[in-house]
Amino acid sequence: MNLWKRMTRKPDLAATLKADDLLTRSLTTRDLIALGIGAVIGTGIFILPGTVAATTSGPAITIAFILAAIVCSLAAMCYAEFASALPVAGSAYAYGNIVFGQVFGWIIGWALILEYMLAVAAVSTSFSAYFASLLTGFHIHLPAAIAGPFSPSHGTYVNLIAVLVVLLIGVMLSRGIQSSMAINRLMVLVKLLIILIFVIVGFFYVQPANWHPYLPFGAKGVLAGAAMVFFAYLGFDAVSASAPEVKQPQHTLPRGIIGTLIIATILYVLVAIVLTGMVPFTKLDVADPVAYALGAVHLRGLGGFISVGALAGMFTMMVTMIYSSSRLIYAIGRDGLLPRWFGHISGHLPENALWTVVTIIAIMGGLVPLNQLVNLVNIGTLIAFAFVSIGIIPLRRHKAITNEGFHVPGYPVTPIVSFLFCLLLMTQLSVETWLMSLAWFAFGLIIYFSYGIRHGHVSEAKIR
Repeated sequence: MNLWKRMTRKPDLAATLKADDLLTRSLTTRDLIALGIGAVIGTGIFILPGTVAATTSGPAITIAFILAAIVCSLAAMCYAEFASALPVAGSAYAYGNIVFGQVFGWIIGWALILEYMLAVAAVSTSFSAYFASLLTGFHIHLPAAIAGPFSPSHGTYVNLIAVLVVLLIGVMLSRGIQSSMAINRLMVLVKLLIILIFVIVGFFYVQPANWHPYLPFGAKGVLAGAAMVFFAYLGFDAVSASAPEVKQPQHTLPRGIIGTLIIATILYVLVAIVLTGMVPFTKLDVADPVAYALGAVHLRGLGGFISVGALAGMFTMMVTMIYSSSRLIYAIGRDGLLPRWFGHISGHLPENALWTVVTIIAIMGGLVPLNQLVNLVNIGTLIAFAFVSIGIIPLRRHKAITNEGFHVPGYPVTPIVSFLFCLLLMTQLSVETWLMSLAWFAFGLIIYFSYGIRHGHVSEAKIR
């Protein structure tokens, strides 16, 4: 066996495109932006602007969000070019598989599996906590036995709401992409409406004096804040996973990815401006800064709306991530790196991949304490970002791949800068995060060398 040759061969893209043709192309730019906003704008928009302003940036948190968006846009443009040139399922996994080789594609895919599943499992538990709090307002109290992860010593056995919401999303996605996207768009609209209500109402309580001093922590504080809020934008990459189900993907996918980032930036900045204008930034280092600000101006009645917005935000995030992770598992199974059962299409949907993902996430969210694992989401994302960024260079040099759609401006400087920034952010993660991620990747490589390397496609690329 020539191991190096196997690791550097590229997949048969013609066969990949043919397999993906079994999926229905029905998604529009509007659907993709709804998917992207669903993933990027979650409960963080009600928390992050306040806590980062209080501890790191002050009122200049608005500049920090803009700087983070500019840096994030570098990776977003790289994703947009890949999505335009290679409209296949699998997002960064598929891109890495094609331009770097099979083993690198597997590493990226394994990182994304970690990102998507952990993120949804963690958010499902947060959704459960918010929902239980909302029920408490109606004097409904859930028994402790069904309100937490499996921990008999603490009297909890399963987080039932976390399990049920994941199963509900699974049922929704299994009924077809068009009906799922209609529900997702509705939930995104609810979330955006509630955010805009806060911005509009809160604007009338803004006191410009609260914005002084504007740079209490100096320029260093703004840069530190930008590094912290960078992670608020993670999730737009999930849009590219929908490539085989998108109408005119060469044009629609770049619009969806970049449009998501622009809208998310505007919303984050608006919330930050109003929040820091309503109360002094020094008072915002609390668990619920938006609710605190509303209470400070005697608008506690809007707190219920914020809770609904938070629930809608978490729900749409889970829809996007479950959808994307199911397409990722489908793509890996399609290429033979996991059993081909995962790559089976039934009724224009990857049902096997979808229900595998839903089952695993429901078990994790319902039974497993995830507090120490959530940081792994960031490292999985940054690894994918780094590979996609630097991958633009071999993509441009790949003679068999033509791209009549979006191209990254400022090539090759832009992808190189994006790659370097991803590496910089990875160095800021804790040692514990690195050790846990190394264990995850070691486990993944065991699977690859024991199964994937023998069953994956290794023929030379034949571009259709």
